[in-house]
Amino acid sequence: MSTIEQAKKVLKLEADSILLMTERIDERFTEMVDLIYASRGRVIIAGIGKSGIVGRKIAATLNSTGTRAFFLHPVEAMHGDLGIVSKKDIFIALSNSGETDELNILLPIIRNAGCPIIAFTGNKESTMARYSDIMIDVGVEEEACPMGLVPTSSTTALLAMGDALAVVLLNRRKFTPHDFKKFHPGGNLGRRLSFKVEDIMLTGDAIPLVYEGTNMDTALSLMDRRKLGVIMILKQDNTLSGIITDGDIRRMMVEKTQVFERSVEELMTKNPRSVGPKSPLFEALNIMETHQITVLPVTDPETKVRGILHLHDILGKGSVKFNDM
Repeated sequence: MSTIEQAKKVLKLEADSILLMTERIDERFTEMVDLIYASRGRVIIAGIGKSGIVGRKIAATLNSTGTRAFFLHPVEAMHGDLGIVSKKDIFIALSNSGETDELNILLPIIRNAGCPIIAFTGNKESTMARYSDIMIDVGVEEEACPMGLVPTSSTTALLAMGDALAVVLLNRRKFTPHDFKKFHPGGNLGRRLSFKVEDIMLTGDAIPLVYEGTNMDTALSLMDRRKLGVIMILKQDNTLSGIITDGDIRRMMVEKTQVFERSVEELMTKNPRSVGPKSPLFEALNIMETHQITVLPVTDPETKVRGILHLHDILGKGSVKFNDM
């Protein structure tokens, strides 16, 4: 079979997988849309591996079309991040097999929290399907991979069902081009990213700083007052030594780590990522996106702290705001 013939076969298999779903879609889809539309919380999407990558895209599409959503990594959830789930939210679990251990172990906890569970799976008899309140069938007859091992048709089907959900919700909410523009301020954001870090970083007393040797009780009190979700630790020569985030604290509590009796340098992350004050904002944003962090210390070449940068300030939700928003 030629290269072109192989490519056509893959595309046909994946297209057929989507078309087959149109024959199976039923009132459960309507029930899902009604549930999400009526919810006062957020849509939480979780998956592992390729399903997790698709889940991030579905969450991004929902956010950009008026439905609040975010992706929750199942492993991170088991180390503290599960605390963000509330009974007002809707939990969507993604797994073609429905037997992903890292995901299924969360489901009883999610259910006990009172959060409705929706399963996107190709296995109606799976553990995930049994735990769910609504099961959406995204099964495919054949993967495009000739060995049947690499997720191909199945991830395409999963992604298409996520798009179907987003578009139906978009129509239900009467989402307009003006709304879309509000969520996609590309021109404004583009201009913002041409600024330098020093143009919008927080400085002076706004920076949550403590020295090595400070006890955690004092540090947490300062973290709470500054409301940035982070505390930076300095050496005696005022150079940056480490950082502690609110996410670190949650994980420590889950792991039963003694927090309040310790000093900051015992629990901090040493040599944290930072950015220079003259760096362009797009560089800082790239660091945040790559490492999934929301706060960056701003340091000079001698690693002395000159400021702190929060993702909200880059996006215009903090001290700097977009025009007409």
